[in-house]
This record gives sequence, C-alpha cells and structure tokens, in this order.
Amino acid sequence: MTKYLRHYIILSVAILLVACSSQPPKQTPLDPTLVARLHMLPLDRKLPIPVQGVKARQLTDTWGASRSHGRTHEGIDILAARGTKVYSATDGIVRSMRDNKLGGKVIWILGPAGSWHYYAHLDQHKKGLNEGDFVRRGDHIGYVGNTGNARHTAPHLHYGIYLDGRGRGPVNPYPYLR
Repeated sequence: MTKYLRHYIILSVAILLVACSSQPPKQTPLDPTLVARLHMLPLDRKLPIPVQGVKARQLTDTWGASRSHGRTHEGIDILAARGTKVYSATDGIVRSMRDNKLGGKVIWILGPAGSWHYYAHLDQHKKGLNEGDFVRRGDHIGYVGNTGNARHTAPHLHYGIYLDGRGRGPVNPYPYLR
C-alpha cells in the first residue's frame, strides 16, 4: 500500500508543479504612443457596416435578445454568405485572434477612445493578419462564418462594441451602423 501511496504523491506533486509553472500565452507588446493616440481619438457615432455588401436597411437590431444560460445578446448579428469579407469598422490595433467557446474564431480590436470591437463567428482570419497589427477603418480582417456556438445557425458576423475595456461596458452597435 505504501508503494502506491508514494507513487500517487510523486505523481500529484509533478502535476502540481507543471500546472503552476505553465504561463498564459504572451500578447504582443503595444506601442504606448500609438495606444495614447488611439485613446485621444473620439469614437465616431457613425461606423461603416463591417460586412462587404450589407446595407443599413438589411440590419436587424438583435441587441439584448435572450441567449442561452440567461445571457443577453451583446452585439448585432449581420447575416451574410459564408466567406463574405469582414472589414474593420475603425482604426485600431489587433489585440487578439484566439478562438473561444462562444464566438468561435474571433478578432478583438482596440479602437478609438479605448473602445474594443469584437468580431465573432468568423470562418477564418485574413491571411497575414497578426496580433499587434495596426488596421485602418475599412481594412479587410476576416470572413463571415458560423464558428463557436453559432455552428448550427446561418453564417453571420457577430459585431460588438465595448467602451469600458475588453468585454466590459457593452453598447448597442446598431445605432452606430445606421
């Protein structure tokens, strides 16, 4: 019995050491001058629709709609065919291109006035786009899809705007796109 207990303790300590020594992925350091310039710019009250060929009259305000697990919708869904180009709605810095459970393949962009712009359910990112890249309003960043929790829905872009930090202070993007 003590032989098994000893192996169990050694294995437990090894797992604990590995878990404690792993580090989260590092983000590309930002140019503080560029971040300061972005923070000084106001967020436009009228932004371009970030999906190629979609007109304002085609949009539906899906903000606040009920979602699974008691959540509410923190963005607008813009329907388009899979593979339709997605563009940045603002100037900004690509801060994250990591997949997540809800959004699937996503892009987070730090924009004017410290705003954060969330592009989710992408089929793919634009080739050559990397975290840390500066993008201009209208630059191609990805393609419409239905990844993440949207895998059983029609292809669309989920577009969200956050004013109090990444994922904090959501505001309805619909009025910005009208």
